[in-house]
Amino acid sequence: MARATSQFVCQSCGAVHGKWSGKCDGCGEWNSIVEESGETNVPKGVNKSGGRAVAFTSLDGAPDERTRRMTGMAELDRVCGGGMVPGSALLVGGDPGIGKSTLLLQAAAMLAKSGLSVAYISGEEAVDQIRLRAARLGLADAPVDVASATNVRDILAALDKVGGPDVAIIDSIQTMYADNLDSAPGTVAQVRTCAQELIRVAKRRGVTMILVGHVTKDGAIAGPRVLEHMVDAVLYFEGERANQYRLLRAVKNRFGATDEIGVFEMTDAGLAEVENPSELFIAGHSDTTSGSAVFAGIEGTRPLLVEIQALVAPTSLGTPRRAVVGWDSSRLAMIIAVLQTRCGMNLGSHDVYLNVAGGLRVGEPAADLAVAAALVSAHLEQPLPPRTVVFGEIGLGGEVRGVGQADARLREAEKLGFERAWTPPGSPAGKKGSKPSSKKARTSLEISEIGLLRDLFDRFDTTPQRGNLATV
Repeated sequence: MARATSQFVCQSCGAVHGKWSGKCDGCGEWNSIVEESGETNVPKGVNKSGGRAVAFTSLDGAPDERTRRMTGMAELDRVCGGGMVPGSALLVGGDPGIGKSTLLLQAAAMLAKSGLSVAYISGEEAVDQIRLRAARLGLADAPVDVASATNVRDILAALDKVGGPDVAIIDSIQTMYADNLDSAPGTVAQVRTCAQELIRVAKRRGVTMILVGHVTKDGAIAGPRVLEHMVDAVLYFEGERANQYRLLRAVKNRFGATDEIGVFEMTDAGLAEVENPSELFIAGHSDTTSGSAVFAGIEGTRPLLVEIQALVAPTSLGTPRRAVVGWDSSRLAMIIAVLQTRCGMNLGSHDVYLNVAGGLRVGEPAADLAVAAALVSAHLEQPLPPRTVVFGEIGLGGEVRGVGQADARLREAEKLGFERAWTPPGSPAGKKGSKPSSKKARTSLEISEIGLLRDLFDRFDTTPQRGNLATV
């Protein structure tokens, strides 16, 4: 008989150690190793006798054409890739109080009203607490089956049967436990085992399984990283508590585009969809303010206009300060270095503050030129020309490189009433733009191509300062 032993498991990556140590050898995390007891020794090998051979099929067979399950929330369906796929497993993470339970309860109510059977199982709230939230959101009449349970064995008995629910929501996976393990809920062994059993039922019965996951102080899903590999889609619910806007971002999706975002607004009646996020993020933009540039970006498949704000002020410290919100700080340091080295703009004695308005976090390199334009505008105290959008990637040599989906970016800017664009060479032709290098659709915008970063200064009136840029 196998002897029960204690083992030391990393709560970040799931690596097993023979003894406790301060640093995990697998992922390098500190203070993440916890002792777990009750695990039995795993046999060295599996006897193949008694096993059933796996049935193989060819690739030329007709696929299962089951339609996606539409929630009725356009932003949520967009992030999921056009609806939820039957038999898929989705992992939704976010900070405490950000609105994960509210979002999923609204989605469950709309799915139930469309004729699907929906089960909402909570391990954190009682049934009466869920009913109070539903009444506050005006969803008390939705035919959603609600239960409060934490034992996975009991939950599987309710899901794994003929006539079971079409959609199951587990809130949250860290509160679930398997009674055949002695470890506490939320540990690596429990989270991995519970998720594996729930996903197995989802695949076998065609149930759309939605798992809610807690996040760490760094914003990552708490528990073993293998959990993100087991599910089909990982969605992060982002936002600031002081800001009423929330972003649902897909960082992994086997059935749709990654980095797709959905924008919601938190109201007294729950989460409301924002149909045109570009208008939201540039609502407070002023053409007369220096240090402000509108960036035409791409989030997933959606073009999005975002205001980038910069402030350059003389420093009173020995080391100038660099503060960044919504962008990569190392990327900002690179842009400042290129401006100083290739363009002669001295920022070594100035504090630099950069902010992406609206609470959005921009990750694509196409924002380099917009950041540089905002910095130059703030340093020279001159605003950009009115109704101008900017995009382009900057290299270390000071060259401006082309980016993908330039026509989609320009169409979004044109739709919102912008008149001109600063772009890399080879962008679609405009009213007064250069001849494009490739055959793309024309735009009514006035295109100004910038091949080198130092050409950016020609768009500003630098007559008094241009010869003095290196010392300003």
